Amino acid sequence: MTSRQQPPEDDVTAGGPVWTEERIRALGVITDLPTAGRIFGIGRAQAYDLARTGEFPAPVIAVGARFRVPVAGILTALGIPPDGHDLTTSAMASVDHHDAIRSVVTPGQPPSEQGET
Repeated sequence: MTSRQQPPEDDVTAGGPVWTEERIRALGVITDLPTAGRIFGIGRAQAYDLARTGEFPAPVIAVGARFRVPVAGILTALGIPPDGHDLTTSAMASVDHHDAIRSVVTPGQPPSEQGET
């Protein structure tokens, strides 16, 4: 019995490339729907059907008649954590941090005392 060797990572003759985390991140910020479908093992026609019905496994953006898929959405759907290049910093919390949002205007205080701590 002979052992079969694994094809190289970029061997497209063996059914397409192996989609590693690094290869997905290398796509950039956004990719087209057929590429995103291949990452999930979904054929082109089925990917378009799922996108039209809102059932694609990652968020899809319709741009005219074309569909685009954010790479961050693909990574999230695959359970891969973000790479730490979040667009917000701890000094600039996103609107998801409702507890950290404070009003400059304090009800019941005269206007001359607003914003003072």
